[in-house]
Amino acid sequence: MASITIRNLDESLKSKLRLQSAQHGCSMEAEVRNILRQVLIPSTAPTDFADRIHQRFAGMHVDSLPIPERQAVRTPPEMEL
Repeated sequence: MASITIRNLDESLKSKLRLQSAQHGCSMEAEVRNILRQVLIPSTAPTDFADRIHQRFAGMHVDSLPIPERQAVRTPPEMEL
């Protein structure tokens, strides 16, 4: 396997990379490999709409999103005929 060194990397970019890798639960090196793989290796586009939605939100932890409490249903207005 080949290795590369990246010099003169902006501190803000490195910081964002560190945060993103932590969110994905991997090292910065693994995160860079994943980013390069996604950009450079063409993927087959999913044909199913549900697959595209799943792929778009796969990295997000949607199980931890807050679910608002349900509100009472309002009484419909009375209509005269």
